[in-house]
Amino acid sequence: MSNLLSGIEEITLMGPGPSCIYPEVYQALSKPTLGHLDPYFIQIMDGIKELLQKVMKTKNRLTIPLSGTGSAGMEACFVNLIEDGDPVLILINGVFGMRMKDVATRLGAEVDTIEFEWGKPVEVEVVAEKLKNKFYKIVAIVHAETSTGVRNPVAEIGDLLRDSETLYLVDAVTSLGGIEVATDDWGIDALYSGSQKCLSCPPGLAPATFSDRALDVILNRQTKVPNWYLDMSMIAQYWEGKKRVYHHTAPINMLYALYQSLYLIIEEGLENVFRRHQEMHQRLVEGLEDLGIKLLVDPPYRLPQLNAILIPEGIDDARGRALLREKYKIEIGGGLGPLAGKIWRIGLMGHTAREENVHKVLNGLREVVGRK
Repeated sequence: MSNLLSGIEEITLMGPGPSCIYPEVYQALSKPTLGHLDPYFIQIMDGIKELLQKVMKTKNRLTIPLSGTGSAGMEACFVNLIEDGDPVLILINGVFGMRMKDVATRLGAEVDTIEFEWGKPVEVEVVAEKLKNKFYKIVAIVHAETSTGVRNPVAEIGDLLRDSETLYLVDAVTSLGGIEVATDDWGIDALYSGSQKCLSCPPGLAPATFSDRALDVILNRQTKVPNWYLDMSMIAQYWEGKKRVYHHTAPINMLYALYQSLYLIIEEGLENVFRRHQEMHQRLVEGLEDLGIKLLVDPPYRLPQLNAILIPEGIDDARGRALLREKYKIEIGGGLGPLAGKIWRIGLMGHTAREENVHKVLNGLREVVGRK
């Protein structure tokens, strides 16, 4: 039997995730594995918490990576904060808002939604009007909607909720490390992300943070958290204090990798990282315009790290992506839901957001659209 791993090619990952991995992160993955309660590993855990607080711009004590992908982060936030019958408002303008609704409904919440056109941002005025009529325990929104490339007004929605008892829950899976995420300043109570997007770490971890207010809700529930693996009241005991309480075996080497990726971001400087993403986005947009390719999202609401482009008329979606994959060794993403077959999604996330990658994808697209 041949070893299938020997056939893996290096692909430039320019889809909606995962992104290209920093070489230093690959090196971190190969470090010797320690035990999950080893004293030196606990120092690394503390280092990860400190770095995450800086990248998330928060002082929250409970700021940790969860063992699981970004979807585990989403589930953890909802499963810890929701009890049966809780009123929850979810703002939807893409696939990941729909997933929030699905999770909250499964937990027995009384879920209301406001749905906006895919490719357009959440409208603050509409949300403000909805909040006048009913109290919600939780309001949830996706910051960077990966399915459309839209940046939602998270700070403005946070202003609507300020000084209220409503908990503010934010999906920052595609935003963290690519654009500003100001957890404390925006009044966010629970926020989750993923390791494989702008952090340029392999998939498998979900950085998350909970405010003291959210933690109080978790610790004073009337019922037990219905998910043992993601129960923050238990996981927190493994991540806090001098004496750690075993909960589950942490993915040691993946945590090395996350530490290294966060270290690289802080070393480069957050503002420099955001500027790099914006500059690479602008170069991509200019190149797309030269090819006659238009973007789905209006300029004020575009994500620099996730670019939804309209597939030119007469171009086959799957064939175009296959040509990029086979000839140019580039992966881009297709559309989801109502946008399937209508858009391609080009990621410029983390280590992918480099000038050589922008040139590479534009050269490939030039052949795809027949403009050599």
